[in-house]
Amino acid sequence: MKFDLYKKRKPDTHKGDYGHLLVIAGSLGMAGAACLSSEAALRSGCGLVTLGVPESLNAIVQKKLTEVIIKPLPETTQKALSEKALAKILALLKNKDAAAIGPGLSQDKQTVQLVLRLLPHLKIPAVLDADALNSLAGNFALIKKIKAPVIITPHPREMSRLMNLTVGYIQKSRKEVAMQAARKYNITVVLKGHNTVIAHPGHKIYVNKTGNPGMATAGSGDVLCGIISSFLAQGAQPFQAAKLGAYVHGAAGDLAAKQTGEVSLIASDILGKIPQAILKIQKQRPA
Repeated sequence: MKFDLYKKRKPDTHKGDYGHLLVIAGSLGMAGAACLSSEAALRSGCGLVTLGVPESLNAIVQKKLTEVIIKPLPETTQKALSEKALAKILALLKNKDAAAIGPGLSQDKQTVQLVLRLLPHLKIPAVLDADALNSLAGNFALIKKIKAPVIITPHPREMSRLMNLTVGYIQKSRKEVAMQAARKYNITVVLKGHNTVIAHPGHKIYVNKTGNPGMATAGSGDVLCGIISSFLAQGAQPFQAAKLGAYVHGAAGDLAAKQTGEVSLIASDILGKIPQAILKIQKQRPA
């Protein structure tokens, strides 16, 4: 499966030709993060999305997401994913093309342990976001045990915890810090913020120029996670998925801001503009 956002789809294809993504996300009060990531993945072209959530969220998410396959998983008393979910998640990973782990998972102690136990088992490309990254604070070296391509999507504070650096230093040296992490841990880094930096261990740096301050809103990062994960599941190489994902996310935000303004922009506005952003990009393809 070769990813090409510009290539017209053949008439005789089916959903299986466009990737199957597994999203592990959500906790009590954070079902929205799981929904935003999953729907963003579908809107970005993924053929199939399966979402694993704490079992008590199942009914809520089923009503919200018509096209996503929902898998309820064992949960803690705080309605977050339990360590007992590990076996079921490992089973769900089979026959998937990529995984997205982290949006809205919470920092429940059992959930943290679940993430730490799960990551070494990953054998498919994965995007680690939000609470998956928070779970790695103080254990970042564990990421070296993953035998598959990994993309991480930290904001500066999450990067601070992962790299044991101050936010101030990171913001002054965004390219250098992103590349340091990419090389040291052999991962693709998406350091979010104004002019998001994408760094790849093959000495590649990309600075994204799309986007606007209105995108500094709850759920925006969940949408980004879904877009990047979708491209990864469709066969894009990690640097390509991260670079194009950041561009599409920002372009969708720019289109949304033209309607709502920056002050009133919310994540679902960005989500709703993904199709228009992709169409615009396809029309701009170089000759």
